[in-house]
Amino acid sequence: MRASRLVSLLLLLQARGGMTAAQLARELEVSIRTVHRDVEALAQSGVPIYADRGPHGGIRLVEGYRTRLTGMTAEEAEALFLSGIPGPAAELGLGTVVTAARLKVLAALPAELRGRATRLVERFHLDTAGWFQPGEAVPALADLADCVWEAERLEVDYERGDRVVTRVLEPLGLVLKGGVWYAVARVDGQIRTYRGSRIVRARRVGERFERPDGFDLASFWTEASAAYERDAPRATITLRIRPDRMDRLMEAIGPYAVQAAEIVDEPDPEGWTRLRVRLEWPESAAAALVRVGGDCEVLAPVELRQGIVRHATRVLERYGALPVAADPDAAGTPRPPGSGARRAPRGVTAGVPSG
Repeated sequence: MRASRLVSLLLLLQARGGMTAAQLARELEVSIRTVHRDVEALAQSGVPIYADRGPHGGIRLVEGYRTRLTGMTAEEAEALFLSGIPGPAAELGLGTVVTAARLKVLAALPAELRGRATRLVERFHLDTAGWFQPGEAVPALADLADCVWEAERLEVDYERGDRVVTRVLEPLGLVLKGGVWYAVARVDGQIRTYRGSRIVRARRVGERFERPDGFDLASFWTEASAAYERDAPRATITLRIRPDRMDRLMEAIGPYAVQAAEIVDEPDPEGWTRLRVRLEWPESAAAALVRVGGDCEVLAPVELRQGIVRHATRVLERYGALPVAADPDAAGTPRPPGSGARRAPRGVTAGVPSG
């Protein structure tokens, strides 16, 4: 904590010039006595810092001194201000803290780098969420963040499949992956990952714990993610699809699976495209492929075909009493002029005009 305060003190003096001990105490939220002790510690470590007495005095750095903390390259300054951290920081309750920190760093940058960083903020904005995909609600996020900071145990009720289990977590870190928050925590001596939105209740226990020696959150997450992708159950399926409905297949099973699919060079009586697709989590494939409708047919394996039939049967049972109208999108079915939704013209995507 003190090391961080000393860095902040240096950056404040470098950005604003001389400041009184009272001003520094207010900025750093410490006592004036603490400021004087910090100044003395910096001086003893070789930082050219001094205090002027009198009504116009104050604490200053020797003119021309620049701490190496702001010896950034232009690329480093741009990367800092292009980072997408403000949004997630706000979710953690740290939005104003991050904004203040960025302003302080901006003030401490040399003039040429300050200009580049300012232009970058004016001209680039990162929005990592997908269209029509609001972020998952994580009511326990603030408690999780506090317990990570304080190394405090947290009792949670966690949705696990079709049941809710109670666990006492020792939260070690939080990870934001693809707009989804995950908590990395130790439970019963093992380090595990919990999806934040599945925590339905959280209660702070008020007990501290010791973090594992040498634990590195980034390294753990990299290894755990690789293991998750490596060990996820997979299945290879063969299907046929209308060539102009490939976008629907991408929406159902993901663009990566479709782009990596193997085209099966076999004649098709309707001129459809035949693909051999490798899917993760095959147990959810039937529900996903039902979304494509009649423009796609799974050829193999037979178990997946049966699963699709079961899903479709349940839908028919729900809507079976309703009259069936002709599908205007079906091949060969005439479509009345002006009826239904039209395709967006080229250059317009999801209501956002493009150049």
